[in-house]
Amino acid sequence: MNTATRRTVIAGNWKMNKTPSEAAAFVKELAPMVAGKDNCDIVACVPFVCLPAALEAAKGTNVQIGAQNVHFEKSGAFTGEISADMLLDLGVNYVIIGHSERRQYFGETNETVNKRVLAALNAGLKVILCIGELELEREQGITAEILGLQTKIALLGVTAEQLKNVIIAYEPVWAIGTGKTATDEQADEACGIVRDYIKALYGAEAAEATTIQYGGSMNAKNCAGLLAKVNVDGGLIGGASLKAPDFTVIVDAAQ
Repeated sequence: MNTATRRTVIAGNWKMNKTPSEAAAFVKELAPMVAGKDNCDIVACVPFVCLPAALEAAKGTNVQIGAQNVHFEKSGAFTGEISADMLLDLGVNYVIIGHSERRQYFGETNETVNKRVLAALNAGLKVILCIGELELEREQGITAEILGLQTKIALLGVTAEQLKNVIIAYEPVWAIGTGKTATDEQADEACGIVRDYIKALYGAEAAEATTIQYGGSMNAKNCAGLLAKVNVDGGLIGGASLKAPDFTVIVDAAQ
C-alpha cells in the first residue's frame, strides 16, 4: 500500500448471502470491532434486499454500505434491475461493477460494464470496477493484455475527475471462490500493470492516486503479505467478509 498518495479500501462482497435481519445483525457485530480504524475505508457490499437494513444498522459507524450491481439505464422495462438513482435514494455510496460472476453467469460484457460504470459515476456513486484474467489466459502469458483490454473499455468516456470515484479491483478469475490465491508478487505485479495502463490513459498523478485492490480469496491468513505490497491498496473480500472476526483481521492489516 502507498497511503501517502491513495486511500486504502477494504470492501466485502457478500454475494448472495445473508437475509436482511442477518445483515443488520452482522453490521451491528462488525461496527464496534472496526470502530476508530480510520486508516482505510470499510465497505460492505450486500444483496439488494439487505440494503435498507444494512444502511440503518451502519448509521453513526465507519462502515459504509455498497451494492453489488447496477443497471445502465435510469428507468424502463428492465424487469428485476436496479438503477443508480434507486441506490442513491437509499443512501448507498458504493457499487461493484463487472464482477467475474456477473460476466460468467449473467452475460455482462466489457461494453455493458462500461455503460454501468458511466451510469453509476454520472449519478454520483463510487465504483468498484472488477477486472481479471482466466486461468488459461494467465497460462498463455496474456494477463497484461487482458487487464489492459478490460481497463480501457470499462473506462471509455470516464473523465479524469470521475476517475477519482473509481476503485479498481484486480480479481484473477482463477482465484475467486477456489481457495487459490495469487502470490503476493503476482498480485503486486498485476496491480502494477493496471496502474501503468491508468498512467497511459490519465497520467502519472492520476495513476498514483487510483486505489487498486486485490480480490481473489484474500483472507485473514494471507492479507498481511498482500496488503504490504506497494501496488495493492486494499481488498475486495468474498468469503472472509461474511465473518466479522475474519473481516476485522483484514481491516487491522490495512492499518
